[in-house]
Amino acid sequence: MLSGALSGLTVIDFTHIGAGPTCTMLLADMGAKVIKVEPPEGELGRKLGPAWIGSDSALFHGFNRNKLGLKLDLKSPAGLDAAHRLAAEAGIVVESMRPGVMDRLGLGYKALSASNPRLIYCSISAYGQSGPYAQRPGVDGILQADSGLMSMIGTEDAEPSKVQAPVIDVFTGYVAAMGILAQLRKTEEIGLGAQLDVNLFNSAIALQQVSLTNYLADGEAPKRIGSAAPYSAPNEAFEAADGWLMVAAYNGGRWERLCDVLGVPELAADPRLADSSTRVANRALMRELLGPRFRQKSRDEWLALLQQADILCAPVSDYKDLMDHPQLAASGMLLKLHDPQHGEITVPGFPINSAAMNAGNHKVAPGLGEDSRAILSSYGFSEQAIDGVLESNVISMTKKIPVPMKSGEQGNRTKMARD
Repeated sequence: MLSGALSGLTVIDFTHIGAGPTCTMLLADMGAKVIKVEPPEGELGRKLGPAWIGSDSALFHGFNRNKLGLKLDLKSPAGLDAAHRLAAEAGIVVESMRPGVMDRLGLGYKALSASNPRLIYCSISAYGQSGPYAQRPGVDGILQADSGLMSMIGTEDAEPSKVQAPVIDVFTGYVAAMGILAQLRKTEEIGLGAQLDVNLFNSAIALQQVSLTNYLADGEAPKRIGSAAPYSAPNEAFEAADGWLMVAAYNGGRWERLCDVLGVPELAADPRLADSSTRVANRALMRELLGPRFRQKSRDEWLALLQQADILCAPVSDYKDLMDHPQLAASGMLLKLHDPQHGEITVPGFPINSAAMNAGNHKVAPGLGEDSRAILSSYGFSEQAIDGVLESNVISMTKKIPVPMKSGEQGNRTKMARD
């Protein structure tokens, strides 16, 4: 099982908020020892709420399970020295500083790999380690806009919209984990590590594989068409008498069966709607003809009829609906963590072999610096040296309680972030 696949590997995590913590959380889920290094005030993700779990944001808990917490002030000699000692012995370093920052701290790939040639060093940034935008910061929403993704979302006359879930952040984290795992195998073969340049911009481009390929083929920019797919029809949401459902009936004889179920069999022979391509071209007509039929029955009635006819369909669910989804319960995808202070915390879990992977013992996201003494001791720091570091406030065992932000403050704090 994947839960112990990476046991024996140590990962030093110098990341914040979304993409980097997603990557290191996945590695921790698979058994790696992940040491999350945070500044004395804690990483930015702890302060991005609502919602809150105690003094930390729920967002932070969603990205940081199964990690050990170490608080270091990299601006102080003692904190920087401790970071050097940890990184020098690591198998993997993941960082999400702006390009050049880790080099200036002496924690860049060149400096660390000189004494640790097997090191796998993953740098996660907004736009990459080189190029004209390398020094630009960016967060998920900025990259949804700048990559073109936002241009496709919503409807024609609406204001620009984005995917509310930080899809580029999370996808970038998965991309980073994939690259690290591939490099691990290569390092086993050749004995040398590498620096991986992972960034939100490239991940956002990769996320648009279909739409960008289509644009590069015919030069036609995608239109904002709401729930519809630009390459097939019908493949979109329709309004029933009491709600919305998604219907995909564009291949395998499903268009003809849909016409029968809706009581309009003559449309199957209409040359304007003869195949998926013509229905895409005449989508407005198709919706004009089908829409009134769907509004004659309830959503559940249509779902039953469509499923019986082997037509792909689903309710357009909200999160309350999702919590009642029978497959969610069966999959074991929701992971329950026990926090000794706050009780049970539920988060989305590991998505591969979910029932088995999420059933084991998992550690809640670490309190700020809660494992500092144990971590430093395991790296050979004497008790006297650890006490000196703690007493000098380079590493503090006291948790800071973030004050919930007033309107407008989140935008200011977000400007400091990159992933």
